[in-house]
Amino acid sequence: MSISIGFEKDVFSLEKLKLPTRHYYFNDTENYVKLLSIGEGIFPKDRIKTYIKLEDSTAIITTESATKVYPSKKEFGINYINIDLKSSNLEVLNDELILYKDSKLLQILRLNADENSTFFYSDILTQGRSYEHFDFDSMLVRNKFFCEKKLEYFENFEVLGKDLKDYIKRHESENYIYLKIYIKTNDNDKFLKELHSNDFDSFTFTKSKKMILGSISASSMIEIKKLQKKIWILYREKLNKEEFCLGKQ
Repeated sequence: MSISIGFEKDVFSLEKLKLPTRHYYFNDTENYVKLLSIGEGIFPKDRIKTYIKLEDSTAIITTESATKVYPSKKEFGINYINIDLKSSNLEVLNDELILYKDSKLLQILRLNADENSTFFYSDILTQGRSYEHFDFDSMLVRNKFFCEKKLEYFENFEVLGKDLKDYIKRHESENYIYLKIYIKTNDNDKFLKELHSNDFDSFTFTKSKKMILGSISASSMIEIKKLQKKIWILYREKLNKEEFCLGKQ
C-alpha cells in the first residue's frame, strides 16, 4: 500500500497510488490533503508507504481518522513516511495512533527540508482502545529530520507497552495521551520565545537550533487536540496565515 503526492508551485500531482491507500484533495483556500487507508488501520505485515514532495508550495496534510494498529503474534506493521521540501511549507496534523492489545508497529519518518522551507509535524499516541491501557506489545520509532542536507535530529527508540504502563503507575499520572510536535520556522529563536510565553515550556531547540520540538501530555483527547490546535495556530500566525478548519470534529 503506497501513495506518492507532490506539489510544484502549488499545483497538485498524484504520482503513485497503490490501493487500498486513498486520498482526498481540496484546494478551496489552501492545498489540503486527507490520507486514508481502507480499513483505517495497520495489520501485521502491512507496509504502508507515503511519499510527499513540495517545491515552491504550501500544503496541509492530515489523516481522515485515527490510525488503528491491530494485534500481531510476530510480525510488525510498518508505516513509512518520506517528505521532501524545497522552498515550501508543510503542515502535518496526524490523528491519534491507537495500538490495540498485543500490536506491533514500526514507524519510520524521513523529512528533508532546505534552508527556505518550514514545517509543522505532529503525532498523537493514546493508551489504546477505551478499555485498554497501553496493552500493546511494541512500537519502534525511527525518525530522521534533515535541514539543509544535514541530519538535524534523529529519534531511534522502542516503546514497550508494559514499560509505559509501569511508568505512568509509578508517577501516579492521570495523563495518558501524548502529543509530540516538530517545528521549523524562519525564526526559531523568536517562535520558541512565543511558545514559552504561552506556557508551552516543554519545547526546546535541537542541537543546531534549526528545529524546535516538544511533547505534551493530557488526560483527554479533547484537551490534547485543543493544545495541538493552539500551537498550530501560533505557527500559522508566524507565517501570516489565517486559522484553517480541517473539517473534522
